[in-house]
Amino acid sequence: MAEHILIRKLTLDLPIEKTFDFFADAGNLEQITPPELKFRITTPQPINIKKGTLIDYKLKLRGFPISWQTLISEWNPPYAFTDEALKSPYKQWIHRHTFTENINGGTDIIDEVRYRLPFEPFGDLMHWYVKRELDYIFDYRQKTVSQILQPEKRFIKQAA
Repeated sequence: MAEHILIRKLTLDLPIEKTFDFFADAGNLEQITPPELKFRITTPQPINIKKGTLIDYKLKLRGFPISWQTLISEWNPPYAFTDEALKSPYKQWIHRHTFTENINGGTDIIDEVRYRLPFEPFGDLMHWYVKRELDYIFDYRQKTVSQILQPEKRFIKQAA
């Protein structure tokens, strides 16, 4: 039974408050998710995010419809928040977003996802495939966030 961890780091030349505010708007999640996932939030918007907020989504994964629900289990603006999947294709999905002001006045964003695949231990045999899919989704996310928030800058992929 394996817990897998995905970590991504992105540095933006924006103040921490402005960066956090972008991520605090759940509606922005749709635009930073690859379009082929047909991701949409089904919870009525605008969503007032705070600890305990539930957010429902629908998406398609390789053509299969998926319902997803997350709980905001930590809310500490403008430094961090955590969403945990209550309903998803994963046995566990805990996504912590951390925002740190760097010495240049910009913001370092760290995404840490701790996840477990269903049907352990057999589900772990498919981890190579799931990891490839998650790498693609989070690479897209980083590139798109950078393009939206810093359109004048050229994106350079950063790994943690």
